[in-house]
Amino acid sequence: MTGASVIFSPLLPWPAIWVAAALALAFVALALWRGLSGWWLRALAAAALIGALTQPALQREDRRPLSDIVILVVDRSASQSLPGRPEQTAAAVARVSAEVAALPDTELRVVELGDGPDDTGTRAMTALAQALAEEPRARVAGAILITDGQVHDMEAAPALPAPLNVLMTGRDRDWDRRVAILSAPAFGIIGEEAAIRLRVEDQGQVPPAEAGGFAQLSVTVDGGESQAVVVPVNTDIEVPLRLDHGGTNVVQFAVATAEGELTDRNNMAVVEINGVRDRLRVLLVSGEPHAGERTWRNLLKSDSAVDLVHFTILRPPEKQDGVPVSELSLIAFPTRELFVEKINEFDLIIFDRYKLRGILPASYFSNIRDYVLQGGAVLVSAGPDFASAESIFYSSLAEILPAAPTGRVIDGGFKPALTALGHRHPVTEGLEAFAPGAAEGGESPGWGSWLRIVDLEKPDGQVVMQGPDARPLLVLNRVGEGRIALLASDQAWLWSRGYEGGGPQLELLRRLAHWMMKEPELEEEALLAEAKGTDLTITRRSLAEGPRDVTLTGPDGAVSVVPLAETEPGRFTATWAAPGMGLYRLSDGDLTRVVALGPATPKEFEETIATDERLAPAVEPTNGGFLRLEDGLPDLRQVRAGRPAVGRGWIGITPRDAYVTQDIRILPLLPAWLLLLLTAGLAVAAWLREGRR
Repeated sequence: MTGASVIFSPLLPWPAIWVAAALALAFVALALWRGLSGWWLRALAAAALIGALTQPALQREDRRPLSDIVILVVDRSASQSLPGRPEQTAAAVARVSAEVAALPDTELRVVELGDGPDDTGTRAMTALAQALAEEPRARVAGAILITDGQVHDMEAAPALPAPLNVLMTGRDRDWDRRVAILSAPAFGIIGEEAAIRLRVEDQGQVPPAEAGGFAQLSVTVDGGESQAVVVPVNTDIEVPLRLDHGGTNVVQFAVATAEGELTDRNNMAVVEINGVRDRLRVLLVSGEPHAGERTWRNLLKSDSAVDLVHFTILRPPEKQDGVPVSELSLIAFPTRELFVEKINEFDLIIFDRYKLRGILPASYFSNIRDYVLQGGAVLVSAGPDFASAESIFYSSLAEILPAAPTGRVIDGGFKPALTALGHRHPVTEGLEAFAPGAAEGGESPGWGSWLRIVDLEKPDGQVVMQGPDARPLLVLNRVGEGRIALLASDQAWLWSRGYEGGGPQLELLRRLAHWMMKEPELEEEALLAEAKGTDLTITRRSLAEGPRDVTLTGPDGAVSVVPLAETEPGRFTATWAAPGMGLYRLSDGDLTRVVALGPATPKEFEETIATDERLAPAVEPTNGGFLRLEDGLPDLRQVRAGRPAVGRGWIGITPRDAYVTQDIRILPLLPAWLLLLLTAGLAVAAWLREGRR
């Protein structure tokens, strides 16, 4: 294959040549105006001179033609696995391959793509842009995309130099029903109503029996018992929900599979709502003032989410000055309101060195006992008063207190220590890491001493800290539906004052108060799961020793048993690679948890009906079009550039006639001396002709 063209290599810049041509034209026009008979010879002489300045030459090229390239992008994403589509895709790939092979000098490039990473859907335009970048654009004669039209990266659509045609899978009669979450709160107040907006939506060619009707929607929280409600289809609705516990609440919405719908993978939606307390209400009742009283107050007031009601008995009972009881306070102590009418509104009651003074009647302590049994929490910070005859142990609280006083108060320095159980309990685990100093030889924690402990006996609960001679120091227990804790010393404030280096007093008391208020992160028996991609990190917290395993039930009903390894005292963990996304149920004995691994409905199944709406902006500017494969496999034709590249039963590509130049030869049209001689001859001829007149 050869090609020839005329090229120029001017002796002067082109602007100078154009100026010279304009002057020559002006002189010829002047000669014509004056009636000189040799004006045409002057024009030829000027043209020959201008031609000599441009140095025209004939360029001959030896060209090797290149084949055209057709890019075939095959969508193998999850939505392409729906009934009938794999067969349509395979037949279309075979047909296009055969048609391209039958065309002369045409090559096929096949690009296949699956689901996008991190549930980003079908990235067909990204795959097409990458394939286009790997080929010379001058050779690309067309692109063909086999897909259902549900493409999720249209912003990455490339500018194509040739037609783009789409062969659409799916059937015209397809229809589907899905649950779409329109809005859901990330947080919800425990005990208060939260609203989730959703829509049960029908898509495609809905059968008359299903169109415009109602559907039964089931609502399940944390994998518990489902509640069914009938909702209208294709209508935005609000579902009220009341959270009953803190932490993550997994809410699942599902509709039953209707007859004939395309898939049930989008019949379920999952929302995770973090349950939080609006305000934590704490009642702190202090006995006579002492150095540690402000420690409790500062701790509770430092948390903006805590509403603190604090009463202190400022007048010791042994002070007999004759002042009437009604005049001992600026305002009346509202004991009835606090301990009868509103006691259940408190999340925690703390008695700090309080003893029986006759201020609270015996019936009020009975109310406090019942309050704990019904789900409340009481913390007793004991001082010498707890070992006296006026101890609150000698009230109705004796039925729920986790230990009894012996009547002895032991004075003298000692370092609080964690028990074996304390190393596993979330209230005290890892507490040594918060100590200001290093452990001495690894046998004692690096914190200061306390100077007093109340001797306890008959501990009934979890002893997590101990004093001298292994005496119980901190005892925790669950009673009925509530919790109670007994701290057998009023010396924790020494840590905050830096005595002997101080200690993690604020961390200990914070954990203790939050455990009693049932914060999920401090449950001693807990099953936790955290999803990252398709990996599920399982954490089982337990006070019991020995091997642990967790049973997982997948969205398809498959059951797996995952063994856990103890990575820290009382903490067992494992990382499990899930086979797919969906809702997984974890169980270990009485503990269960539901976790959503990825969205319950992957992006590939949010919309499943084949459509040309999304790809139209990329197809129409290229003169391409759409053909449904259910109407038959298309032929492949070659069309001229700028002509429509799609018709009934056929799609087209545009031959590019690309080539590579192997050799170039350049020959001057006329030698320079000949052009100069011709110019001079024409000028002399014009002079002679005009001289004869």
